[in-house]
Amino acid sequence: MKSRNDGVSDDGLHTAELTVIGQVTTASNVTLVCEADGAGLRVVYKPVRGERPLWDFPDGTLAGREVASYLVSEAIGWGVIPETVLREGPFGPGMVQRWIDTAEDAPGPDLVDLVPVDAVPEGYREVLRALDPGGHPVSLVHADDPRLHRMAVLDVLLNNADRKGGHALEGLDGRVYGVDHGICLHSEPKLRTVLWGWAGEPIGDELLTDITVFVKALPGELGDRLAEFLTDTEIDALETRGRALLEEPVMPRPVSQRPIPWPAF
Repeated sequence: MKSRNDGVSDDGLHTAELTVIGQVTTASNVTLVCEADGAGLRVVYKPVRGERPLWDFPDGTLAGREVASYLVSEAIGWGVIPETVLREGPFGPGMVQRWIDTAEDAPGPDLVDLVPVDAVPEGYREVLRALDPGGHPVSLVHADDPRLHRMAVLDVLLNNADRKGGHALEGLDGRVYGVDHGICLHSEPKLRTVLWGWAGEPIGDELLTDITVFVKALPGELGDRLAEFLTDTEIDALETRGRALLEEPVMPRPVSQRPIPWPAF
C-alpha cells in the first residue's frame, strides 16, 4: 500500500468512484475490497449498513470509530493506522481505508503467531500457552519490535477491544500498520489485545513526549473533529487514559477475565 505522502492524490481516497472487487468473508461486518477508479488505489470499504449492532457500543457507528482511531493515530504522529475516511460508497456511507500490501510467504513467523512451546523464536515475546485444535501445546507470541510496541501503546490510548493477531500488518514499505478499529474508544475499560508481551514494562520517553503533546491538543480542534464520531464522555475518557499513561508510564497488565480477543487471529 502507498502511504498518504507518496504522491497518490487524496482525491482518490475521498472522491474516486469505488468498484467492488472482493469481500473479506472472515470479517464480522461487511468488509469489501475496492478499486478507486482512475486513482490506481486499492481500499477497504465497510458500509455502515453492513454493521452488526453491538449492545455495548450503542453510540455512533463502527465506521466512525475507525475514522476517530485514525485521527488519534495521526494527531499523535505515529502513523500506525492507514489513512481512513468516512464517505459515500457503492452501498451508502461507510469507512474507506487505504489497503496495505504485505509480503506473501515471508520467511519466519508473523508479527503475531503461534509456535510450539519449546520453539519461541529469538526476538519474540511469549504471551500465553494453550492447546491447538489437535491438542498440542503452543505459545502465542509476538515480535519484540518497537514498531509493534508503539501500536500496543496506541491500543491502550484507544482502549482497543479487538487487537487480534491478523490486525497487525507489516507493509512492503517496512512500516507496521494496525487495522480494524471499529470497537475502540469506549468510555469504560475494554482493552483486549494479543500484545501483552510488554505488560508491566516502562514506556519510553519518546512515546511519552508524543502523548504529552496529544493530550494538550485534545481540548482544541482535535477534540472538535473527534466529536463528529464520539460522545463527549468518550473523548473525556480518551484524555483520562492519556493522562494516566503520563502519570504512570508503564504498560498495563491484564485486569479482566477476557484480556485477549477471541478468536485471537
